[in-house]
Amino acid sequence: MFDLVIRNGTLVDGTGGPAVVADVAVVDGMIVEVGPDLGAARAEIDATGKLVTPGFVDIHTHYDGQATWDEELAPSTPHGVTTLVMGNCGVGFAPARPDRHQFLIELMEGVEDIPGVALSEGISWEWETFPQYLDALERREFAADVAAMIAHGPVRAYVMGRSGADRPATAAEIDAMATIVGEPSGRVRSAFEGGSRTIASSDRWRTSPGTFAAEDELFALAGDRGTNGQGTLRLPQPGLPVRISLPPTCEVDWVCQLAADIKRPVTWLMLQNRCRAR
Repeated sequence: MFDLVIRNGTLVDGTGGPAVVADVAVVDGMIVEVGPDLGAARAEIDATGKLVTPGFVDIHTHYDGQATWDEELAPSTPHGVTTLVMGNCGVGFAPARPDRHQFLIELMEGVEDIPGVALSEGISWEWETFPQYLDALERREFAADVAAMIAHGPVRAYVMGRSGADRPATAAEIDAMATIVGEPSGRVRSAFEGGSRTIASSDRWRTSPGTFAAEDELFALAGDRGTNGQGTLRLPQPGLPVRISLPPTCEVDWVCQLAADIKRPVTWLMLQNRCRAR
């Protein structure tokens, strides 16, 4: 006897195939059989007229602060999300020196418009390093699985302070950042989120860490020196705003070279800019 059967739902399995009406049987929390007219179960759900789908993966979220106080992770989970990825756009809260908490809050507020008041009141700052941040998350229970990327902004701020928002890094600073990104954590790292070329503004600062990161820095942090050949790299925004005065093709070229060099998956967010060629 199955533990649970979801009966007569319209099954959309995510493979691209046509929807079919079928039952889904579960034992010990695992789907064990899919098909018509499955046998008896200890519990049943009538899904007639409803869609039955795999859980959704929300690949771009900013729950880095909210995850430290909200186990529901709304609004993603009420919409069927069962796995979410955070640490996007190069912003996050680890690593974090005690005197840079407010800077990271202002960075998140400026880039993502998440109210700084909520972050200030909600974050407990039980960590300094990124592995310690992961430990803090593991002490909690969530309504979804959580994958945390190590974000470029906090790494730069940890090593370079506020000056990391307006200049390239030195060789010594790049080495220090690569050590942080590659720090053993006893778990598989999901990704490194490079904040390169992300521009944001607030009343207190004009650019976010990584805006002026040179290619040698991104190659070092995303390559073996940083990620130890694990995980993936995600970059926001190859294709710069006009005021940086570089053609978007330059960004795409070096991202393609980076992917070839590190032999790891690289994804990026491509934004279009409304400008005329000169």
